Amino acid sequence: MIVPMKKVSIVVLNKERKEALVQLKKAGVVHLETLEGSGEKLAAYKENAANAISASSILGEIKLSGKNQNAVSLSNDEIAKKCADVIALSEQKKKLQENISSDTSELERFTYWGELNPDDFTYLREKGIALKMFEIPEDKYNLIEDGIKTICVNRFKKTVRFLALDDGAERPAGLPPEAFEVSMPASSTAAISERISNDSQEIAKIESELAASAVYIKQIEAFKKNLESDILFENVYSGMGQEKDGKETDLAWLSGFVPVDGLNELKSAAAENAWALSYSDPADDDEVPTKLKNNAFVSLIYPLTDFLGTVPGYREYDISGWFLLFFTVFFGMIFGDGGYGLLVTAAAFIMLVKDAATKKPVSPAAGLMLLLGLATVVWGLVTCTWFGLTPAQLPKWLTSLSIPQISNAYADTVWLPFWASDASKGTLTSAQNMQIFCFTLAFVQLSVAHFKGMGRYIRSLKFFGEFGALMQLWGMFYVVLSMVVSSSVFAFDEVIYGVPIGKVSVLMIAIGFALSFVFANYDGSVIESIMASVKGIISVLLGVVNIFSDIVSYIRLWAVGLAGAAISNTVNTMAGPILGHAILFAAALLLLVFGHGLNMILNLLSVIVHGVRLNTLEFSTHLGMSWSGFKYSPFSEK
Repeated sequence: MIVPMKKVSIVVLNKERKEALVQLKKAGVVHLETLEGSGEKLAAYKENAANAISASSILGEIKLSGKNQNAVSLSNDEIAKKCADVIALSEQKKKLQENISSDTSELERFTYWGELNPDDFTYLREKGIALKMFEIPEDKYNLIEDGIKTICVNRFKKTVRFLALDDGAERPAGLPPEAFEVSMPASSTAAISERISNDSQEIAKIESELAASAVYIKQIEAFKKNLESDILFENVYSGMGQEKDGKETDLAWLSGFVPVDGLNELKSAAAENAWALSYSDPADDDEVPTKLKNNAFVSLIYPLTDFLGTVPGYREYDISGWFLLFFTVFFGMIFGDGGYGLLVTAAAFIMLVKDAATKKPVSPAAGLMLLLGLATVVWGLVTCTWFGLTPAQLPKWLTSLSIPQISNAYADTVWLPFWASDASKGTLTSAQNMQIFCFTLAFVQLSVAHFKGMGRYIRSLKFFGEFGALMQLWGMFYVVLSMVVSSSVFAFDEVIYGVPIGKVSVLMIAIGFALSFVFANYDGSVIESIMASVKGIISVLLGVVNIFSDIVSYIRLWAVGLAGAAISNTVNTMAGPILGHAILFAAALLLLVFGHGLNMILNLLSVIVHGVRLNTLEFSTHLGMSWSGFKYSPFSEK
């Protein structure tokens, strides 16, 4: 459930601001509204924090030997200076590397010219001999006119390097256009080489100093964490309201949100510290944080939602239980292989045993893994899917535990619809039964969404809009079965137990569309609701199509699971021929481990993409959820 919140305002004496914040932090129940603090102290904290982050990143790239793990304990001021020094060294190293890169490129220009010194050319020019350097393709060198005096330096890699007398012109006349003038370096090649050597030595010294500072990385991390708390405190302290009509007053105040189950604790703190406290229900335009409260089992979904960063808005639904239920089913279907499920279960069990051995609380992530692993085992059991092995390769007792209608062991069997007594209306294969199962999951999950909507609007005419959407969903379910699974088994003229199910489905879609058209946008006026639907008629019409596509999208559960099974089978097929040879047994085993391991990774990615999507997109869209919330994070001692 989403815990109800109260908006609170706290007023304290200005001179007692700091002590009041310390006590408020100890209470740890108020989620403060956004404050923008200022001041030199806050700026210094932020600068130190930024330096600590940069220094930690720089030193984190340095590997420490076992002998260099210990460091002398430093004060906060010394750590702050250490961070600044590390950053300065890193910047100096970066600049030196840029200089080396530039000098190396310059030196490479004169690789085939030998030692070169601009001073020599200046000396010759003073003696009346002005020279310029040129490079020309070897086959073009003979095209230089005889009147131009040149000195060939060398011929290498089909290029001729030569000196030409400078006649005062920008370019000596008579040179072929292919002749390229080589610009003079700013300093001699010897000086450039010396600079590179000196810079390299300086970089080595810097790296040695950084390596010596790397032993302080844990202290820097702790310093950074403490600064986060200091920044939060100082931001609140300097950002508290203290002025009225532009003048500073003797009072300071702040506001925030408190869960109803923490209000008494705040009241006690206010009474004990003589604060003025007021509270009320949040206004419609307030940005209220979301605090979820569920039992231990439903809370298993939190590691996943925290990883995804999905938080329902305060005025939205808490679907944690439904999310966990359907995600568990989706995970089992997408992973699809009971053998893989056993591996996931074993990994979760090891994590639980490790937690128990170290007397740590049970990790929610381990609990979730255990649940998902067991779900995968169950799915592998009912579909007879184990490490991609064929049913013929499995024990008979294992295949007998599967459900025939969806089992791989009965893939060649056809089945009569449950209402039919003969095959006159068609039969269903295991693949078609699996499609029906996927669409039934869609039918159930999306129905839950609209039932929740109907419950929410039970006192409003908008209830009929949700009911209309539910009717469209139910009618469209049969349309999907007819168009995707089998048009003969699910014919529109089919009569099941005396009910003309096809005609009823179309009628439900029509009636549901009419109800949604009239009441979906209801907000106190039916006429305005109808006009809103008229204005958005394109979206309204597309909404019917979207229901069809939302149901069909659940077929991805079967398709992705089928792809994973095909990969497993392919890996087994590749390893099978060499598995029986003793010499190649290790290679076959390696291929099996790599192939099935890669398949499990791909399945995990598929779960994140497809299994999560069906909950956060299709299901949430029918719920009207946008996941626009943010987590309740009280001002407290961390």
